Amino acid sequence: MGVTIRKPTARQCEDCGRREVWNDATGTWQVARDDDGERVVGRVYCIHEWDINGTFVPIEMDGTDAVDV
Repeated sequence: MGVTIRKPTARQCEDCGRREVWNDATGTWQVARDDDGERVVGRVYCIHEWDINGTFVPIEMDGTDAVDV
């Protein structure tokens, strides 16, 4: 039985709505764009609250459903 550790590729601030996506080429988070191409930056003075205890589960067994830990 193999285990795969996944990493998130997108995140959104729960307070201001800022969205970011992971860029593998630069190894950094970048501001996401909406359907119109506008950057989803949120509020300037927000201390972003990323959904770190939400539904994303980093452990996956044999490519099947994620495991609750």
